[in-house]
Amino acid sequence: RLQESRERLSVCSKLCYAVGGAPYQITGCALGFFLQIYLLDVAQLDPFSASIILFVGRAWDAVTDPMVGFFISKTSWTRFGRLMPWIIFSTPFAVISYFLIWFVPDISRGQVMWYLVFYCIFQTLVTCFHVPYSALTMFISREQSERDSATAYRMTVEVLGTVLGTAIQGQIVGKVVTPCIESPLFIGKTNSSVAMEELNMTHDTGSLTDTRNAYMIAAGVIGGLYILCAVILSLGVREKRESSELQSDEPVSFFQGLKLVMNHGAYIKLIAGFLFTSLAFMLLEGNFALFCTYTLGFRNEFQNILLAIMLSATLTIPFWQWFLTRFGKKTAVYIGISSAIPFLIMVAVLDSNLIVTYIVAVAAGISVAAAFLLPWSMLPDVIDDFKLQHPESHGHEAIFFSFYVFFTKFTSGVSLGISTLSLDFAGYQTRGCSQPSEVNFTLKMLVSSVPVGLILLGLLLFKLYPIDEEKRRKNKKALQDLREESNSSSESDNTELASIV
Repeated sequence: RLQESRERLSVCSKLCYAVGGAPYQITGCALGFFLQIYLLDVAQLDPFSASIILFVGRAWDAVTDPMVGFFISKTSWTRFGRLMPWIIFSTPFAVISYFLIWFVPDISRGQVMWYLVFYCIFQTLVTCFHVPYSALTMFISREQSERDSATAYRMTVEVLGTVLGTAIQGQIVGKVVTPCIESPLFIGKTNSSVAMEELNMTHDTGSLTDTRNAYMIAAGVIGGLYILCAVILSLGVREKRESSELQSDEPVSFFQGLKLVMNHGAYIKLIAGFLFTSLAFMLLEGNFALFCTYTLGFRNEFQNILLAIMLSATLTIPFWQWFLTRFGKKTAVYIGISSAIPFLIMVAVLDSNLIVTYIVAVAAGISVAAAFLLPWSMLPDVIDDFKLQHPESHGHEAIFFSFYVFFTKFTSGVSLGISTLSLDFAGYQTRGCSQPSEVNFTLKMLVSSVPVGLILLGLLLFKLYPIDEEKRRKNKKALQDLREESNSSSESDNTELASIV
């Protein structure tokens, strides 16, 4: 009992640990919702260049997760711990690179390389923060209940971080009207188009500068929050080396473990289902600002619509947590994720209407909450099923989680790259007050038809997922019996050894 009381974490320690989850979510939301429209309309890059930046940046972000995890596993302990130095030393460089993503350099050539380099640098550095932070759960206490409690605090703060990132970026940028250029009737004539653009540029230079300054102010505020959260985490949480020394099992070869995990059918089916559903919501996230601005015509309202989505998601996560415990996780997947389908169809079919758009935003937020919560709730069930099938093999939990993140990030990069490239083929006009009908049709497809198709395909794949509530309960009981059998055998061995002595 004395040992358990010493292992208990204070509420202050749990809060300090939870605050560390905010930087990843705040910056991720700001980049996810606003980077595409920033590259196109503020940095004035052509859609093809923007698609290269978005795809390569996301794909590189996916690759860095297993790389950073490998290097962390080789890191020696210091007086600050093994994980905390990664968090402390990556923070200032991550903030600088994040700020430079939202800065428009005064260079005629090389802008694409500027954004590509600093986007990839930031993704690497934020991975150097978030991967050790995620692993820190195992080093704050030896008590599983205390770890679970700290994780609950963390999930709450991370959800609030998504709202905070959307609110800060959206409200600061939304206060400034981004100037646009009316497309001349003779747009097909190159010389006349250039002359008209130059004429409008002299009129709109001041307000475009204001827009660029607004993005940099938002980046400065978010960067300051990033540093504040890192300081609170490093001062309020102590990494305990003895917590990592409890496991006496020999480390398993990474590639052997990867082969076993990838041959586990339930894991592959779960990943396949969530891959398509998460891809649908990432397409919606990446293109919704452009859709609101051009197709719906809500140029000055899109930041409030995005905020409505994230607030709806935040408020409905407790509901889905109750729903999945009451009716089962597969039922929650079908109802939660499919609930967005009629509203996504509605926003594409009906004429532009602000009230309907807000209704769709709230409904999409409800589904976003289900898509955010359910993968992390169902992955432990897959791991339990794997342990029953391979009781002699241990220590593969990190592979299950890291490769789910890897596949999700990589496919999101592919989706954003393809969607931005499709806007280029449709004839997207940089800084245009309006877009050609082909662009508006493409945006409707990207936020309505394509996500609906991906959601239906993902739900169809979930029919193959074998772990229902009955199977989950049987696995839980079987694992409990195995633990009790292991404990009783170890106790009998100790008793036998004592009698011999």
